[in-house]
Amino acid sequence: MTLTGRQKRHQSIRKKLTGTNERPRLCVFRSNKHIYAQVIDDTKHNVLLGYSSSELKGLKNKNKTEIATEVGKTIGKLAIEKGITHVAFDRAGYKYHGRVKALADGARAAGLKF
Repeated sequence: MTLTGRQKRHQSIRKKLTGTNERPRLCVFRSNKHIYAQVIDDTKHNVLLGYSSSELKGLKNKNKTEIATEVGKTIGKLAIEKGITHVAFDRAGYKYHGRVKALADGARAAGLKF
């Protein structure tokens, strides 16, 4: 199986970054149309919660960066409700700009600490 450049970068990042019960991993996946975020506990191999832009309603007039900010705010709010305040941000091999940065900023605005 041949890996893309992003997948190789993601493997390199994942060697150093793991999510624990006290500080789970906030992982981002970005497709051409949507953006997805999951909070993962790697010690138990368990996805604690997840949210994506496909679940948002009424965002016809917003661009993808604004939608990513809304996803970040929502995932942050859901994490705070579950008692998660600190996370390790996993950008999954993507550059930290644009939609990935907007999602992280939205999660910080909701109260998550990285």
